[in-house]
Amino acid sequence: MKLEAGWVPVALSASIEPGTSAGAVVEGSEIVVWRDNSGNAHVWEDRCPHRGMRLSFGFVRGDHIACLYHGWQYDIAGQCRYIPAHPSLEVPQTIKVPTYSAKERYGIIWATTAGEVSLPDIEVATGVTPVRSLYVERGADDVFAALTKAGTGDLIGNVGLLQAGDDRLLLAVQVVSPEKTAVHVLILGSPAVNAGAKQKHYAQWAEGLRFDLEQMAEVA
Repeated sequence: MKLEAGWVPVALSASIEPGTSAGAVVEGSEIVVWRDNSGNAHVWEDRCPHRGMRLSFGFVRGDHIACLYHGWQYDIAGQCRYIPAHPSLEVPQTIKVPTYSAKERYGIIWATTAGEVSLPDIEVATGVTPVRSLYVERGADDVFAALTKAGTGDLIGNVGLLQAGDDRLLLAVQVVSPEKTAVHVLILGSPAVNAGAKQKHYAQWAEGLRFDLEQMAEVA
């Protein structure tokens, strides 16, 4: 799914700690996922308007993110607020980073550029336990086919639910490019019950899924 079509999973919530950022790609579009020191997540175009440096290489200070190259700082609305080389300058309102709508649900950070769109409705009353984000050198169609073969039920947009014994997994798919796909894997249930051995078990299961898919590519 493209950002303009609906909500796309771009990171596990647990992977983006307060005061940190990370780069991601959706359908070839580079984005930065960052969390301010208050814990709020933001998703923007991963490019400083000044010289095009990736903001994901920069650093977070309070509710601003700063470019690594020349230190230009942007507030949570994407507006440039401070240029170190010109500290007294009233920064023009035109210097702004394109921002996306962002939400956190089911232990995932989601992003979209669409208007009124809804997230999938999934029952997570007892919480979620993050496992890992898996990056596979295969297209999304092959990944969806493999997840269906593994036993996921009907996909809800780009999300599948897999019953694995007594456990239930949430598998959220992010298209990186025509040849690369990310799968964000979580266990539906409290970390108090699922953290540790179960996380390790399903991380190994995910690695096996990736290996099988990429082996298919080599055989083909």
